[in-house]
Amino acid sequence: MKRLILAAVLGGLLTVPALANDSTAELAAGGLILTKTDSIEMRSEDLYISQDEVRVSYRFVNTSSAPVSTVVAFPMPDIGGEGFFESDNGLPTDDATNLLAFHTEVDGVPVKAQVEQKAFVNGVDRTAWLTARGVPLAAHRPEASAALEKLSDADKAEATRLGLVWLNEYDAGKGWEKHLEPAWVLKTTFYWTQTFPPGKELLVEHRYKPAVGGSVDTIVGMSAPDNAEFQASIDAERKKYCVDASFLAAMKRGQAKAEGSMSGYTERRIAYVLKTGANWAKPIGDFRLVVDKGAAENLVSFCASGVRKIGPTRFEVTKKNYTPTSDLDILILVPMQVNE
Repeated sequence: MKRLILAAVLGGLLTVPALANDSTAELAAGGLILTKTDSIEMRSEDLYISQDEVRVSYRFVNTSSAPVSTVVAFPMPDIGGEGFFESDNGLPTDDATNLLAFHTEVDGVPVKAQVEQKAFVNGVDRTAWLTARGVPLAAHRPEASAALEKLSDADKAEATRLGLVWLNEYDAGKGWEKHLEPAWVLKTTFYWTQTFPPGKELLVEHRYKPAVGGSVDTIVGMSAPDNAEFQASIDAERKKYCVDASFLAAMKRGQAKAEGSMSGYTERRIAYVLKTGANWAKPIGDFRLVVDKGAAENLVSFCASGVRKIGPTRFEVTKKNYTPTSDLDILILVPMQVNE
């Protein structure tokens, strides 16, 4: 049986100290991956990305003479681990399992997927330890912290030794408090078995809410000739999103209208694992990407060739026999308050 998975990887925070405290981390999710096969071709992929929703439609054909049954899976982004809760994590829901409100259909019929959740510390599976003691695995939910507080002293000591917890110390007006917090990484995967009939086109669609990153300001329009380290960070951000001269000029015009801001814009970031589409029997026959910036006054930049504006907020990229070689990072700038 061949195995398909939907990729999701954890995106990172901006590394600029001045903005880090006001930054939200984007969690990158993606599309279908298939262990290399000579039987199933992706005839087309239609991908729509906005701040509110990601939608993907695939048309597959099994070119062999026999049915091919596969395990299809969608991994959620990893949740938890060192530093994860030090800033807003950008999760669109607080659901214990379906973190991105994932939904999928095959030929118009909703798929009832199963879910697998595991807790890891430094690559070691500690699911059984937590489950045996009644600790919920969803590290981002308050029930997990509450359950840790109820552990016996011996179990608390063991959890600390295993690296499952970290000690959170603070004064919230009631005196100095110490609480154990989850330190494990939660890995959640939705999966189901799918049969691809021979010679028949199969439509697979899924949608989810992206974990959108953000910052209250942005550095991409700045210049720091006297600070080599900061200038390197600015250059890296511009390169990541393929920011060009026309984009910077538009930013400058917007900055003149804003109040109390370095740039005049707040930042929204979306990451998508695009190169997973390179693992099919052949290149993607017809590929279409639509990026929606959300409002006509917003600015958007991302790395792609042949970008066409197809509406006030939408931009399209189409490719024939396409093999993705890199992932997609999208920067959307939203104007701040405008002077009256």
